[in-house]
Amino acid sequence: MPELFIFYPRGYGEPQKLLKAAMQQTGGVWTWNLENLASEIYSVVLRDPQTDRWKPRGARSITAMMPSHKPQDRYKAVWLIFFMLGLGTLLPWNFFMTATMYFKSRLGPPQNNSGALTEENRDLFATTSSPPLKPNFLNSIFNNGMTICAMLPLLVFTCLNSFLHQRIPQALRILGSMVAILLMFALTAVLVKVDLDPIAFFTLTMIQIVIISSSGAILQGSLFGLAGLLPASYTVPIMSGQGLAGIFAAVAMIFTIASGSELEQSAFGYFIIACGVTVISILCYLVLPHLKFYQYYQQAKMEPVGEWEAKMDLIRRGENSAKSGEEGGMSKASTKNSPCERPSIIAILKQIWVLALSVCFIFIITICVFPSVTAEVQSTIAGTSDWKNYFIPVSCFFTFNVFDCAGRSFTTLYMWPKKDSGWQLPALVVARIVFVPLLMLCNVHPRKNLPVIFHHDAWFIIFMMFFAFSNGYLASLCMCFAPKTVKPSEAEAAGTVMVFFLALGLALGSLSSLLLRVIV
Repeated sequence: MPELFIFYPRGYGEPQKLLKAAMQQTGGVWTWNLENLASEIYSVVLRDPQTDRWKPRGARSITAMMPSHKPQDRYKAVWLIFFMLGLGTLLPWNFFMTATMYFKSRLGPPQNNSGALTEENRDLFATTSSPPLKPNFLNSIFNNGMTICAMLPLLVFTCLNSFLHQRIPQALRILGSMVAILLMFALTAVLVKVDLDPIAFFTLTMIQIVIISSSGAILQGSLFGLAGLLPASYTVPIMSGQGLAGIFAAVAMIFTIASGSELEQSAFGYFIIACGVTVISILCYLVLPHLKFYQYYQQAKMEPVGEWEAKMDLIRRGENSAKSGEEGGMSKASTKNSPCERPSIIAILKQIWVLALSVCFIFIITICVFPSVTAEVQSTIAGTSDWKNYFIPVSCFFTFNVFDCAGRSFTTLYMWPKKDSGWQLPALVVARIVFVPLLMLCNVHPRKNLPVIFHHDAWFIIFMMFFAFSNGYLASLCMCFAPKTVKPSEAEAAGTVMVFFLALGLALGSLSSLLLRVIV
């Protein structure tokens, strides 16, 4: 951040009075008010410590740059933009996952792809007695291939982003990722109308998954790093937006079952909506740098607010001009060095390792049973009613996403445990392990080893509600607290490290789900 210098005539008198005249106190906060000085007795310039150039500036521009003159987030514009960016991070991928049956239909044996989606969902959730189509090799390995092509790039690129985010401009990382995702979904939408050989379609789809997952990893890590520079409450809209993305995907699944839409028609709609949301996210990000509230915190990371407060304190105590000059010289050196210092990932990890392991464990517990175990629960009260077709989409996917989003959003209103509460937060995180046996003892089929203890549908729905709410709430707390545990200059790096551990939790949870499904 440039430094402020006030020059006064040689014979003016007491310099500290001049400096005090440039200050005003409002609500207990000191701010610069250069308009209190007569223009003929002072001149104000800004010196760029990197280029050593002196640039005249007016009083207004200088006042806006003082950390004590904190602007407001008018109309919650920055908050809403981060919410939209969070939505745009996961909605495309969730819609991609929702269209799994469409992809399988393009890989399976010759069949009528214009059949109603209700039949496909019956096969998917095993809710009817109709015999499933015999899958071919590509069809049988699609889910495993999709998991590998999604998880490996996610881990690799979140790790790379943690170490390289300072070397690659923020705008390039975020805009480049969103443009790549947009192009991939536009291509996916076009391929709906193009007849391809199953092998070519499978190969192209796997390549798309790798690119989407890699871009999503960079995008998510960069966004949480960016939010780490702002107050803790600005991580919440990203988490809430991601939660809402899950709700949209679940609603889309229910709607397609109810409407009996064709596979290709539904998939095409998913991909077009994903493209639209990504375009809106790009536009929102382009607006963000023009908002004063965002600009203030971007500048604050270059020079800690405490340094400016120290300067003001010296002025208020009436230090003489010589001492002020020495202080200015010392601050000049610190300002010059501060932006050049690159925070060490290891040093940051030593400060946030408890929160990092906590968010990792949260998602291990969640993914190890959702959806591999929970999607296999069967209703005991549906009989032959329509509830049999809607049971998993509603009680599993919709319920989870609604309460997960509610948990993420609840941190806007209340945060407990607090950031400095010691081991209370990790204890709550570990306590979530109780949901694993509870859900495994519901009416999961097929099963070989464990008995069914919780037969009624209501038990499963209640467990899912608390399971999902605790996932969203505790994960949001961890992601909010971590950037505020380190220095402002390290907040962005802390955010990217947390995203890596989040991705690690997803990967380990996926591996654990294979073991748990065998145990049931």
